[in-house]
Amino acid sequence: MTGHHERLRRARNERGTASDEHSPTLVAVAHGSRRPAAQEDVRRLLDAVRAARPGLDVREAYIELAEPLLPQVLGSLTAPAVVVPLLLGHGYHIAHDVAGMAAAHSRAETYNNHAQTWQGNPGLPCAPALGPDPLLIEALADRLAQAEYDVSSDRFGPVVLAAAGSSDRRSHADAEATARLLAARLGRPVVPAYNTAARSSVRETVAGLRRAGHRRVGVATYLLWPGRFAAEVAACGADFVAAPIGVHPALAQLVLDRYDAARRAQPLAARSRGSVLARR
Repeated sequence: MTGHHERLRRARNERGTASDEHSPTLVAVAHGSRRPAAQEDVRRLLDAVRAARPGLDVREAYIELAEPLLPQVLGSLTAPAVVVPLLLGHGYHIAHDVAGMAAAHSRAETYNNHAQTWQGNPGLPCAPALGPDPLLIEALADRLAQAEYDVSSDRFGPVVLAAAGSSDRRSHADAEATARLLAARLGRPVVPAYNTAARSSVRETVAGLRRAGHRRVGVATYLLWPGRFAAEVAACGADFVAAPIGVHPALAQLVLDRYDAARRAQPLAARSRGSVLARR
């Protein structure tokens, strides 16, 4: 059994026993969109997270363009929390927006709690990006299958992994790592391309593969939700384009995996910060 299947199986077996009403709140922060349906997509995912972990307090938040904004949600908390970005790659939004808002909240708590802060409030843990991860490969492979991509057919050529893109090199590195994982899963080449970056666009990459002699070119949409970017990817000229990842059991489990990992890392961070201050 593959690792991602094992993680899903273990999560199903632990349902009902993993519930803990005293666990830190999970604050899931998405980018945000002016498209109301995008918020509905986020809420559907968070409903799946709650169903997988009964009793866990799960809050929705956004960086911009939608409400509630992350600072509002953090300011309303009355218990410890873990921030989990609903973003596929490391980049500006995580490094500056999410981390900056979490740090600002921690500084405010430090001011309010004075000397007790480093013992009782070591800072707000923030999980890394969702990708790359084998669970995302599970979801991408399912979306390709739903788009009638037949991995066993010789008629199908390379797959283009259509990512949003970023000015941050780490985001491109994450997309390239995801392309390698997906290629290993499919057993054929996967070429990363970007929708909003100064690199090969999705349309250019598809056209280049056709010029290279590939008659059937498909696209795996490496986006979480439908919207303007997904619509632009769908119009790239490929023979088939898989739907965005959307609400998928593997994605819900990945959100919980990121939450659990950040929560487990927090006591160590608390001890290290406390010891540093004690020596000053």
